[in-house]
Amino acid sequence: MARGVSCIAPKTIMNLIMLISVLCLCTKLVEVEARASRLPPAEEEALEEIAKQLGKTDWNFNINPCNNNTNWDTPKSTANPLYNNTLECNCSYRGGFCHVVGIFLKGQDLAGVLPPSVAKLPYITQVDFTRNYLSGPIPSEWASTKLEHLSVNVNNLSGQIPSFLGNIKTLIYLNLQTNLFSGTVPHELGNLVNLELFILSSNYLTGELPVAFTNLTKLREFRISSNNFTGRIPDYLGNFKQLEKLEIQASGLHGPIPSSISVLSNLKELRVSDLNGGGSKFPNLSNITGMTDLMLRSCNLYGPIPAYISTMENLKKLDLSFNKLEGNINTPDYEHLQHVQYLYLTSNWLNGSVPEWIKIRDNRYLTDISYNNFSESSEPPTCPETLNVFKSFSAQRNLSFGVCLKNFQCPEDKSSLHINCGGKQTTIEGVTFEDDQDQGGAAKFFPQRPIWGTSSTGHFWDSASNATAYIANNVSILRMNNAELYTNARINPLSLTYYARCFRNGNYTVKLHFSEITIRGNRSFRSVGRRIFDIYIQEKLVWKDFEIKKEAHGVDKELIKECKAVEVKNKTLEIRFHWSGKGTTASPKTGTYGALISAISVEPEFKKSKVPTIVGASVGALVLFLIFLIFGILWWKGCLDCKISREKALRGLDLQTGFFTFKQIKAATNNFDPINKIGEGGFGSVYKGILLDGTIIAVKQLSSKSKQGNREFVNEIGMISGLQHPNLVRLYGCCVESNQLLLVYEYMENNSLARALFVPEESPLKLDWPTRQNICIGIARGLAFLHEESALKIVHRDIKTTNILLDRDLNSKISDFGLAKLDEEENTHISTRVAGTIGYMAPEYALWGYLTYKADVYSFGVVALEIVAGKNNMKYRPNENFVCLVDWALVLQQKGELLELVDPRLGSDVSEEEAIRMIKVALLCINAAPALRPTMSAVVSMLEGRTAVHELVTDPSTYGDELRLTALTNQFDHSSSQNPSQTQSLVPSSSDAPWIGSSATTTSSDLYKINPSTSSY
Repeated sequence: MARGVSCIAPKTIMNLIMLISVLCLCTKLVEVEARASRLPPAEEEALEEIAKQLGKTDWNFNINPCNNNTNWDTPKSTANPLYNNTLECNCSYRGGFCHVVGIFLKGQDLAGVLPPSVAKLPYITQVDFTRNYLSGPIPSEWASTKLEHLSVNVNNLSGQIPSFLGNIKTLIYLNLQTNLFSGTVPHELGNLVNLELFILSSNYLTGELPVAFTNLTKLREFRISSNNFTGRIPDYLGNFKQLEKLEIQASGLHGPIPSSISVLSNLKELRVSDLNGGGSKFPNLSNITGMTDLMLRSCNLYGPIPAYISTMENLKKLDLSFNKLEGNINTPDYEHLQHVQYLYLTSNWLNGSVPEWIKIRDNRYLTDISYNNFSESSEPPTCPETLNVFKSFSAQRNLSFGVCLKNFQCPEDKSSLHINCGGKQTTIEGVTFEDDQDQGGAAKFFPQRPIWGTSSTGHFWDSASNATAYIANNVSILRMNNAELYTNARINPLSLTYYARCFRNGNYTVKLHFSEITIRGNRSFRSVGRRIFDIYIQEKLVWKDFEIKKEAHGVDKELIKECKAVEVKNKTLEIRFHWSGKGTTASPKTGTYGALISAISVEPEFKKSKVPTIVGASVGALVLFLIFLIFGILWWKGCLDCKISREKALRGLDLQTGFFTFKQIKAATNNFDPINKIGEGGFGSVYKGILLDGTIIAVKQLSSKSKQGNREFVNEIGMISGLQHPNLVRLYGCCVESNQLLLVYEYMENNSLARALFVPEESPLKLDWPTRQNICIGIARGLAFLHEESALKIVHRDIKTTNILLDRDLNSKISDFGLAKLDEEENTHISTRVAGTIGYMAPEYALWGYLTYKADVYSFGVVALEIVAGKNNMKYRPNENFVCLVDWALVLQQKGELLELVDPRLGSDVSEEEAIRMIKVALLCINAAPALRPTMSAVVSMLEGRTAVHELVTDPSTYGDELRLTALTNQFDHSSSQNPSQTQSLVPSSSDAPWIGSSATTTSSDLYKINPSTSSY
């Protein structure tokens, strides 16, 4: 027994020792594991800073960020697929601590800024802030990071893309889509040699693509759509041998598509659309056999469709619409295209017979051959819902032809039409709007009623197919009048035509009703979308780059656009809405883009009566018109001012605006409270007001004592009422009750350009270079419209910085048409009373009263120099040797020192190339010889970099002639002394006062004068 015990004891002791060892080891492992699951204190502090900078308030710092708690790693939800709340840690590093390697905060409406403190996370490689409301620039601190994945898609970021991003050479994924980035793309991004995905779409980027991008040979996806780039599509795209997806839609670039693209054999998706420049033949894509999606839309292509397209066996989507492709596709070479699911050959010159394989395709395949020249004998015997043959045949000169309409005979001639687009039948103020609830489709022309119908072309490329995708439903409560018309709307991703037939020939007024009911107006990623499209009526472009939210000054607001004198000739009317690739495509969600229309109204401009009555009425109208014309001439000459009231004269105008009651205006301005006074014009005050629907307005009040003001008032209403352009101040309407004469304008939140440039101590605005560039181009576009594009050719006569107003987004808009002159096309010039502002007037106009549109060009040149220099032309004299800013600029031109003009407040952020270009364009505009000044359309092209600037050196003495300056000044002083009350300004300087060179007393008036005392500015 004793020996037995002595044998067991050592074994027991050994087991006990092993147990103790295991317990110690486990304890140490627990301690190591507990320590390893924590972040270093510096990284926890960085996360707290990041939360504050982002505006993220729901991170719980009492919970370990790396223990997979749902507060830091929220599970994905099918109910909210856009939401992501994930912080990724890696706990495998040495040293016993975890480290943050990724932050994914998507779809959270974070309204702060991009957090500089991301740079304090030394191990982070992935940052994704997609779909928020972050603003400001990309922080420079990020240059020191080792990021591999960076996405800030769908935010409110602005400024130039910083060059320091080129230092993050570890980047593989870079997505800057759907923001407000502007300016040129820095060539330093060519250093990102590891980049595989690069997206710059839906911004305001300008200039040419950097040659340094040649180095990005690892790219698999490259997207640059919806920008304002210049130059041609670069040949170096052929270097991107690994490229699988290339998207260049409405980028601003010029064609042709370079031949180098033919070597990109790995391409699966190629989208090119809306190219500028001339035509070209179809590019050679024969080596790209694995293509699945091919879009070459609006690329100015001509000639036949190459037969090799049919050999792309994987092709599922083919869009060759809106080109000039021609020839016969009814050959065996094209038969394999019958396997393409989406086939768009819309709006080309294709002829011959419609191929049999197109006619027999079933409803799994969608084909659009509308707007072509196929032979009528080949028309399909039926009208399938997935084959659009609208105006596809050469013999169809009007819509009474074709199988699709053979069962719909015209019951009688119609003269009015009202449609609730996408909605049910409703009655508004006694007018019945017909329902329009057909679901639509990607290639659909399927008439269901005799008088009107639709032709729909296009599908939403990046979103899943949805039967209800072509009807939008409001996402909030609508509080506007007639909300029934705006509860639903019809939308379309490419081309939507409403046609009306059986109409009496004659002139009609077309009203288009809009309200943005999908994009939001709050501080959310759902509000950053920009829906931009074009509108054609009777195949004529009426409104280009139309944006509902911008025009209506918000979402869920009623907007009615009116087009008069629409002529119906062949008993048919067509209204077409077209998306040309501009704007955004991913806010609030992917696939949000294209045209949106809420309702259509068509009313005749003739009386609904029999022919004899019509003839009699026409003769009577002609006589009445002649009487009014004679009286109008006499009144203009001053003969009948005392006999014809101002109210009657105004009521007689054919205004394209509304009339307000004086009661409405009093309520809006709080009985013209002095607190609401925002400026003083040459013939009255300007007040801020708020209408009952919340619309903010600016009210210009005409002084009842001003005889010459009446004339200008009539002139200004007549001019502005017919003009609609993004760079012109919009006139909402006027008030003409008794002795009250008021103009109601859209309100410009940021006052005048003069205030922002010349009174920095009173203005909170800091105009950086991209903003100044955008302002200058906007002014040029507005003038190009006045001179060349509008139905009325107008010379403004008083372009200056106080007449350039800035809206909430600092877009420039031309105001004050009180001095505008019609440019009668049969006259080469107008000899007129001189009226304008000293320092901005062209020499030939100031000295001899010789007025052409080139006078505005001169004035623009002066304004452009002021924008670059940040100095007032007449107030700036570097020393006694210079008369004004223009004089100094001309001297610097001769010395080759143009950069000396640049406003030092801009610092180093200015683009020297763009600044030099703007200065040279300005100097061209202020040439003493009007014939040598460019047109404003040429100015726009040069400023945007689409055409070269031809420098012309001018002798400064032309502008420094003291005798001329003295003569002008004497004349100005003389007229000012005669009418001192009519040249008042809140800025005590004669340089901003109107100048009159004759006995006439016509004056100008600024919509917003500089008013330092107004708190809202």
